Amino acid sequence: MKKRNRNYSTSFKQKALELSYARGHVKQVCEELDIPYSLLHRWRRESQDYGKNSFPVRGVPKLTDEQKEIALLKKQLKDISEEHEILKKGVSIFSKERQEKFRFIKHHKFKFSVEKMCRVLKVSTSGYYNWLKAKASKLWLYNQKLSELITAIFKDSYESYGAPRIKKALEKLGHCVSRPRVARLMNAYGLYARRKRNFRNTTDSNHKYPIASNILNQNFKVSRANQVWVSDITYIETKQGWMYLTVIIDLFNRKAIGWSMSDNLTTQDTIMDAWNMAVKSNIITEELIFHSDRGSQYASYLFTDNIKNYDGLVKQSMSRKGNCWDNAVAESFFKSLKTEWVYRHKYNYRSQAELSIFSWIETWYNKRRIHSTLGYKTINEFETEMCNQNVAA
Repeated sequence: MKKRNRNYSTSFKQKALELSYARGHVKQVCEELDIPYSLLHRWRRESQDYGKNSFPVRGVPKLTDEQKEIALLKKQLKDISEEHEILKKGVSIFSKERQEKFRFIKHHKFKFSVEKMCRVLKVSTSGYYNWLKAKASKLWLYNQKLSELITAIFKDSYESYGAPRIKKALEKLGHCVSRPRVARLMNAYGLYARRKRNFRNTTDSNHKYPIASNILNQNFKVSRANQVWVSDITYIETKQGWMYLTVIIDLFNRKAIGWSMSDNLTTQDTIMDAWNMAVKSNIITEELIFHSDRGSQYASYLFTDNIKNYDGLVKQSMSRKGNCWDNAVAESFFKSLKTEWVYRHKYNYRSQAELSIFSWIETWYNKRRIHSTLGYKTINEFETEMCNQNVAA
């Protein structure tokens, strides 16, 4: 039996449209309301084109030519505004994987049209609907797990680790992943290691003290502890004034074995205090090269006379004038300290800076930080490995 043509009221048409947008499934709404799919599709198109004037009473034209032009301009403005809103809300997921974009679309489908979100986020509509039907792949689930681990490792490193170090940290946790994959996941979640910046040189080489020759000559590879120590001085800014940090590093394990913090650059409060700390925990029984720049603190008689007391075992070495590469290890330590830690803090008092830097050196750098020069091991891991090799030998 042939169905009679039905007359639909304006109210019915508007409610049918609202229901179709709320459900997000036009065919299902058509079946439930017993209306042709083509009819509801035309209502949706007319609603988008004419707005509140979509369903006038019989005999009244929808819009004049002028009204149509105005309506079109309004629609274009609305589209631009909606796209801008999508861009603003979705800016954080633009560089992420498709699944994350699909999740965003699913979460916002009642506020924005799916087609428009797909266009703005540069994903296919069919891909989105296929994703809705399919279960999450094993690869995607594993990437999610890796992303959580990468984020945790990155935060634990004070946002200092890049892809190579995070790759090594993941391997220690039993995850064998490539560096490009780690870099891709870091980029997707906006995780970027802090970049090094230049800092002021505190070297005062305009003095009349004797200058030692460059014995080290950029030979930074050593075979045992207490074979070569390098030292340098840098400044830390506080509102109370400059604080100066002097550090001594053992090239064998890259450990900061001696350091001092002071409000002045006198020999006693800089290198002498750092030296005294270093020799308390490291007994000098074999020849040791002590390398530094040509600063007055290192060339002073107070310090040079002190190292002569070690029966000739300590040989002093100094960098060539204006050559920062001669003391690259010590300068690299300061760059890491400032990039990973100091530049993230504002110190009101020197005492705040002292405690903060003490914490970074003793709880992070010397204990948990991965060092690329040690084969991406911590200092403790490297020392244990060397000890085991010596026992085996």
